[in-house]
Amino acid sequence: MTASGLRRLAGQLLSVGFEGTAAPAALRARIAASEIGGVMLFRPNIVDPGQVASLVASLRTAAPPDAPLLVSIDQEGGVVQRVRAPATVWPPMLAVGGAGDAARTTAVGRALGEELGALGVGWDFAPVLDVHTNPANPVIGNRAFGTTPEAVSAQALAFWRGLRGAGLVGCGKHFPGHGDTRTDSHHELPVVSHDLDRLRRVELAPFAAAAAAGMEAFMTAHVLYPALDPDRPATLSRRIATELLRGELGFRGVLVSDDLGMKAVADRYSIEQLAVGAIEAGCDHLLIREPEARQSAALDAIVRAAEARADFRARVEESAARVAALKAACRVALPAPAAMLPSLLGTPAHRALAGSFGAAPPSDAGSSPAATG
Repeated sequence: MTASGLRRLAGQLLSVGFEGTAAPAALRARIAASEIGGVMLFRPNIVDPGQVASLVASLRTAAPPDAPLLVSIDQEGGVVQRVRAPATVWPPMLAVGGAGDAARTTAVGRALGEELGALGVGWDFAPVLDVHTNPANPVIGNRAFGTTPEAVSAQALAFWRGLRGAGLVGCGKHFPGHGDTRTDSHHELPVVSHDLDRLRRVELAPFAAAAAAGMEAFMTAHVLYPALDPDRPATLSRRIATELLRGELGFRGVLVSDDLGMKAVADRYSIEQLAVGAIEAGCDHLLIREPEARQSAALDAIVRAAEARADFRARVEESAARVAALKAACRVALPAPAAMLPSLLGTPAHRALAGSFGAAPPSDAGSSPAATG
């Protein structure tokens, strides 16, 4: 493989964010060169549906045919939903899951997915598979589908099946479980000190169910689990990301890191250490919101490591193949014409479904502590 071919392959392991509401020329050039596999959208990138559709079309049409771009978003419902009115505003998933009606939860996933699909967005960083066992948790809370592993497994998988029915691919998060943390990994490194038996019974159970069901992607937690690995957070732990997830739980999909700019890891490691270390541990795809310099430094580090070490190069090839399979599983077309969007977003049926759970509309999440995953 040529040096340029290796760089293109390594680029498929990155999803990036950017500033602004239009696609920068430099970003489109990186997409065209296959130095980026995906682009993430956040609230500052979003003005209205027509603008989002135009932005997504601009991003996706920049990609070469042999390396299509996957546009992703955090659209969970509740406090974490980037696209809002005039699209449907969805209640927190704790309200949806708490209704105990899997068929209705599937309908929510499908309706939410249909609205994202109309905008050309094909990868939703949902459902949350964390179990809401700690009322003092500052970052998960009512983002979870339930307070028991059984409820989370049933309801989160129902939501995911709805997303798949709409043609999207989903992402269960945050492996191996962020539901019982007392701190927010956006700001510091949380620790979950439960013993292995408790982790298997509660935190890991929904992920085991999702792996068995064939969920196509999981997102790691920037959390330390001493019973699993006393030295490294999950994103950087081979014991967790490979031995446990793939060896024990049998997961075969894409393992994506949470944003590598979050302080839980960014305050402890350089971006080069994070990029190479996460892939060594077993991650297949890395999220780097911004700035561009860190994104480029991560790609350069991956390429250098792959050039220097055959084992790392094999990991890059393995991960790129998984990412390609994830993209092939996504059936979302280019965005619908702007004139059609009012009939596809915030439809009466979708609004009625959202309102049927009796939850108050969530406040804006633009400055939420969960604003990056």
